[in-house]
Amino acid sequence: MEKYSIEPYDEHKDSNDFRKEEAYLRAKKKVDAIVGFYWHLAVYVVVNLFLIILIGVNAGFKGFGPYATAVFWGIGLVFHFLGVFGPNFLFGRDWENKKIEEYMEKEREHWE
Repeated sequence: MEKYSIEPYDEHKDSNDFRKEEAYLRAKKKVDAIVGFYWHLAVYVVVNLFLIILIGVNAGFKGFGPYATAVFWGIGLVFHFLGVFGPNFLFGRDWENKKIEEYMEKEREHWE
């Protein structure tokens, strides 16, 4: 099964088609990364629930043992999340500038 289905290069097409093709490849790569993260998350949840229940029933739920795999794998999952969505996921790219403008506007209103 092919992962990408891209038409072969045609010299008679518009000269800007390579930009569309590159944009498509970048978008497809991003979507594949997002899908990969969600699969990683799903496997993380299923496997760790199984391990926590299995270890917890046999050895008890107290202590770090039943949760160790979930914790360390969770650290890796966080790094996978940051690699896919980027560190600006929560605040956005312009969050800092927007906050500065907001506080400056409050200061202006206070002094007027």
